[in-house]
Amino acid sequence: MVSSVDIPRLVIAAPSSGSGKTTVATGLMAAFSERGLAVSPHKAGPDYIDPGYHALATGRPGRNLDSFLCGPELVAPLFAHGAAGCDLAVVEGVMGLYDGAAGRGELASTAHVAKLLRAPVVLVVDASSQSRSVAALAHGFASFDPQVRLGGVILNKVGSDRHEVMLREALEEAGMPVLGVLRRAPQVATPSRHLGLVPVAERRADALAAVAALAEQVRQGCDLQALLGLARSAPALACEPWSPSAALSDVRDPGPVTGARPVVAVASGPAFTFSYAEHAELLTAAGAEVVPFDPLRDEALPPCTTGLVIGGGFPEVYAPELSANEPLRGAVAGFAASGAPVAAECAGLLYLSRSLDGKPMCGVLDADARMSERLTLGYREAVAVSDSALAVAGTRLRGHEFHRTVVEPGAGSVPAWGFTHPERRVEGFVHRGVHASYLHTHWAAQPRVARRFVDRAGSAADVTRPAAAPR
Repeated sequence: MVSSVDIPRLVIAAPSSGSGKTTVATGLMAAFSERGLAVSPHKAGPDYIDPGYHALATGRPGRNLDSFLCGPELVAPLFAHGAAGCDLAVVEGVMGLYDGAAGRGELASTAHVAKLLRAPVVLVVDASSQSRSVAALAHGFASFDPQVRLGGVILNKVGSDRHEVMLREALEEAGMPVLGVLRRAPQVATPSRHLGLVPVAERRADALAAVAALAEQVRQGCDLQALLGLARSAPALACEPWSPSAALSDVRDPGPVTGARPVVAVASGPAFTFSYAEHAELLTAAGAEVVPFDPLRDEALPPCTTGLVIGGGFPEVYAPELSANEPLRGAVAGFAASGAPVAAECAGLLYLSRSLDGKPMCGVLDADARMSERLTLGYREAVAVSDSALAVAGTRLRGHEFHRTVVEPGAGSVPAWGFTHPERRVEGFVHRGVHASYLHTHWAAQPRVARRFVDRAGSAADVTRPAAAPR
């Protein structure tokens, strides 16, 4: 039986990147949360950083909705899972409203996500260099796809009262509601670096102040009541909310757990901030005890660790500190040498390498990493080249690359993935129980990954667990 999910919702979109989507979406989340509403935060696309600010604004995990990584059929169920029990959901878009996976039409675009959610769209327009033309722009975006319901516009970077009057008059003539007007406000800008905004974990106190300022700016400039009314006009969704246990129900059950749950240590802290919330949920549902640790601070892995997950982040920013933590580097190297399962994505790959920009790392992989001038970015279709802790050879899935580093592997390295689209090449490493790669994946699309990893961690626990005393 399919459930009816009736959650008020808005998609915050823009004509292009840099228009102010994050400013408006985060400010709205914070402003509605301050009103006492339970707000569910979401981000279209694979981005990890914006959801950190969303979580700060709402007190709930920021969740991604990506129709390329997870498939269109999972977008509504994942949304319903994240938004369960909430009064309102706000979805921040990606790039321009109609920009998606290259060469794939609408797939993975904000418009595609909005259609899958049957959600009204609010267009954030950088109006700093236009007046009456804003009406033509809004009209074009509203009429391009009749299935996308554009409910109104929020004007950003408006220069003066006179400028606002001209913009409002033009949009009124076009029949497009103005739901907010935001003036230029550099005091609420958030710092950026080579891959986007600086993550919350690196600047929590400043980020809290920035989110509070965004909330104030949105309260003053936006018609919150009209926006809430628009959100409440979204029709009910006919879908069954995703759940990690249900996702694993058709995946092989290894049988009853004997003894303690296997402990899966997950790298966290400022250097390793990139993780999808569903990964920890799937690991837990598969039978693991998930324990976070901070490679910048902790000198040992959590007690009884039998599986290790090191996700993405910015280890290049913290290379000296990571290198200086010799006790943990030694513990990670020893753990990997034991053959226990290790899953490393992007930043985790760099950390497991022999060196990063000349600084010694864990030395698990026969490879050296360094910063590069070239940005590697885009969706990928991949197939597992060999059996590993995550997948059997031949497993196909989709992922995303986003890095400005390169890894120089040693001779004889065994790759993790073979990319089949948009280019053919091999990438990553499989070594003993280690699976390390630049490819970011979303396990909700392939829950067997979590089950296989926990099975391997359980086997490692069986090897290291003391035998029961004879009676």
